Amino acid sequence: NDLESLEQMLLESGAGDAAAIAEAREQSHGLGLFVRSLVGLDHQAAKDAFADYLDGTTFSANQLHFINHIIDELTINGIMEPARLYESPFTDLAATGPESIFTDDQVDNIVDILNTVRANAQPTEGVA
Repeated sequence: NDLESLEQMLLESGAGDAAAIAEAREQSHGLGLFVRSLVGLDHQAAKDAFADYLDGTTFSANQLHFINHIIDELTINGIMEPARLYESPFTDLAATGPESIFTDDQVDNIVDILNTVRANAQPTEGVA
């Protein structure tokens, strides 16, 4: 509903016509992802996404630094593709990828969190 309201506000304000908004939605795979790419994700919301993951587990300083890089990326860009885990600045901490400092299960959890953050920015089926 928020995305529908935002789309209506954009149309009414003259920020774009229906075709331009539809094109932005299509290119970004949804208006929610488009907005998220423009404004990023609230830093606390990014930290909250990893709160359960970090809670009750002991991580090394290098692992925490890696997670903080992810949180920073989410804050800036709103979403993060899991493939970014194999690019700089992440490879500066884990040269061959996150598997060099995390277990396979931990990497799977990180990817699940990234996918959940992305899914939260996309409308459910049936909502344009």
